[in-house]
Order: sequence, then C-alpha cells, then structure tokens
Amino acid sequence: MILLLKLKRYFFEGHERSVKANKNILYSFVIKGVSIASQFALVPLTLNYLDQTRYGIWLTMASILGWFSFFDIGVGHGLRNKLAEALAMDRMEESRKLVSTAYALMTLIFAGLLIVFWGVNPFLNWESILNTPAGMGEELRVIMLIVFGFFCLRFILALIGNILLAKQEPALNNLIFPLSNVLSLIVIYILTKTTAGSLLNVAFTFSALPVVVLFSFSLIFFFGKYRDIAPRFSDVDLKYRSELLNLGFQYFIIQMAAIIIFTTSNFIIVQLFGPDEVTEYNIAFKYFSIITMGYGIIISPFWSAITEAYVKKDFDWIRKSIRNLEYIGLAFIVVSIILLIVANPLYRLWVGDEVQISWTMSAMICLYVIISVLSTPYVTFINGTSKIRLQLISAVVTIIITIPLAIWLATETELGPAGVVLATICTTFPTMIIWRIQYKKIINHTARGIWAK
Repeated sequence: MILLLKLKRYFFEGHERSVKANKNILYSFVIKGVSIASQFALVPLTLNYLDQTRYGIWLTMASILGWFSFFDIGVGHGLRNKLAEALAMDRMEESRKLVSTAYALMTLIFAGLLIVFWGVNPFLNWESILNTPAGMGEELRVIMLIVFGFFCLRFILALIGNILLAKQEPALNNLIFPLSNVLSLIVIYILTKTTAGSLLNVAFTFSALPVVVLFSFSLIFFFGKYRDIAPRFSDVDLKYRSELLNLGFQYFIIQMAAIIIFTTSNFIIVQLFGPDEVTEYNIAFKYFSIITMGYGIIISPFWSAITEAYVKKDFDWIRKSIRNLEYIGLAFIVVSIILLIVANPLYRLWVGDEVQISWTMSAMICLYVIISVLSTPYVTFINGTSKIRLQLISAVVTIIITIPLAIWLATETELGPAGVVLATICTTFPTMIIWRIQYKKIINHTARGIWAK
C-alpha cells in the first residue's frame, strides 16, 4: 500500500509539467510494451515467411527509402519546437498558421519527390543496387514504386505526430506505430497461412498500414480535440515558411546524419558481405533497441516540456529533470550489459538457429547503445532549446568521417560487419562529451558563440 501511494504521488502529484511528463511515461511504457512484443514477433514470422536473403533485401530496401526522408528539410522538427513555443505563450492564431503551412510545405515537397521517382524508377538497376539474385529486376521495380508512394504519404501524414509531441502528449504519438506493428503482425500471420512467401506482400503490408493508421489519427484529432489548430488552406501563411525552414533545415542536417549512418550501414554490409549479413546486423540491432526504446519512452515527454520551461525561464525544473534522467540512464546501461551477457541464448530463443550472430557484433552494438543513452539527456535539452548549430556542424563532420571509416574497418580488419558499427562508435563518442559541455554552459548562462546558437 505504501509503495502504491509513493507511485501515485510520483506520477500524479507535483509540478504540473512533471506530472504531465510522468503520466505520458507511464502510458508510453504500456504502449511500447505492445510495440516491442509485436516488433520482436514480426522478425521470426517475416523471416520464416520469406527467407534470410529476401528478408535482408527488404531491410535494405527500407533503409534506402529512409534516405528520402531527408527531403522533408526538417519541417516536422521545426514545427514541433515552434508550435510548442506558440502554445506555451497561448498564441493560437500563430499555432494554426504554423500547422497549416507545415502541411502545405510537406505536400509540395513529397508530391514533387514522388513525380521525380516515378520518372527515374524504370531506369534504375535494382538488382545491382541491392546485390540480389538475377531475375528480380522487374519485381523490385514494381515493389519500389508502390512502397515509395506510400512512403511519401506517410511523411506528410506523420506531421500529426509532431503536433502531439508539441502538445506534450508523446504517449498518443507513441501509439501510432505500435498499432501499425500489431496490424502488420496480424496481416503477415494471415499471409503465412494463405500464401507462399512474397516480397511484394511484405513490402505492401509494412508500407501501407502505417499510412492507414496515420490518416485515421489525423481525422480523429483534427475533427476532435485539436480542431482549433487543424490545417486549413486559408491559414497557410508563407511568412512562417522561414521560421519552419530555418530551424527545420538545421534539424534536417542532423537528422540526415543519423539516417545516413544507419542506412548506409545496411548498404555497406549488403555490398561487401551480402543480404544474409544485413539480417544478422539488424536482428542484433533490434535486440538492443529494447534499451533505446525503453529510455526513449522516458525521455520523449521532456523535449517539448523543456521548450516550454526554457521559454518561461524555469531553469530549476530543467536541472532537476536532467539530473533524474542521468540517474535513470545509468540503470539502462546496467541492463544493456546484462543483455549482452545473455545475448546468444536469447537470440536462439527468438529466431532459432537459422541466423548466427557473432559476439563481436553484439558487443559493438551494445557499446553504441550505451553511448547513445549517455548522450540522450543532453541532446534532448539542446533540441528543446533549439541551440543546435553545434549539432549541425558535428553532423556534417560525422557523415564525412563515418562512411569511409566503416568501409575501412569492415574490409581491412578482422571485424567484418562489426567494423561498420565500430566506425559509428568512434564518431559518436566525442560528441557525447561535447553535448554535456554545451548543456552545462547553457543551463549556467555561460554559453557564448557557437555554444549558444
């Protein structure tokens, strides 16, 4: 009973901003539990429906499509911060115009991108790009055309997630893709019972269902509780374009670095070692993603909460929140090490003996996850305050260094595919130190020059 009372006080009493964040953390853990379970169930189910080679092809295709997310130019992240600031100061007209202009910009960007892709797709040699067995070229062209169309719709509709985050309701945002995963799990299971393994069926399932869920969420919220900021053509105001794009472009470069590093890891591995090794890398990455997803649930409410607190100059709340996140991060690091120790038996339990994952690969990904956990509180603070110029510079340097380093470590050492992960570790470790220094400077009001931009 005493424990229940303490939990009640922690989650439902105290500073209003903290209570809102804690409630979202609690709800998000429940939602993410479903998400993690469905994601882990999808891997062996999809792997058995296809085979290791075709599953690796699908993972690589999905990674290549991730490159096109660069073309949103950071509009979603720009909207999240600018909308959170406007809502914190109760500027509703500005909020409506920010939302409407963001949707207009994203529609123009991705409609244009889709037209260009339709034009060039027939001339692309997907067999060579994906290093696939001969005879799959026409099938891959059809699949990429269908998947890319849904991909573009997904990025436009995904703005509802940025609005939920700006409203400090990350639990609702976190509900979107678990629903997609559960629906995908149901559809893939039905396919395993009714059809032979088909890469087209898998690609259509994983690309179409997120669009259906995002469209449903958009209708529910814009005709419901967010009616006052719903996008309207009459509220599109291009003077807000610069506000969204100036900040958004910096997020775009930062986001581009993260996506390039992850997606080119798949591409480098498939080119140097083949699709089977991509499957090994991704299964290990998904295994340790338990840590990043779990910590992400806790961190997620604080980005926009920090934006509100920073606008209102509530620095004591920010210091206390970051300190608590640091302590929680240490607990997640301990869990990461435990997961590494028991990795091999858990891999066998999860995907069977069909895929063999080296201890070196697991150790490298575990170390990368630990560095990510240590960095996340400071990056979240920096993102919430929009002081991201240093992140932008770091992102450019990271892209330049990581890719050639990954190729060299993978080919010139005995690490093989694990060398690709080591390259990422080498370039992310120094930034972890930089972000902590920047946080200290900003929160102590000593940031000058690049540290304050």
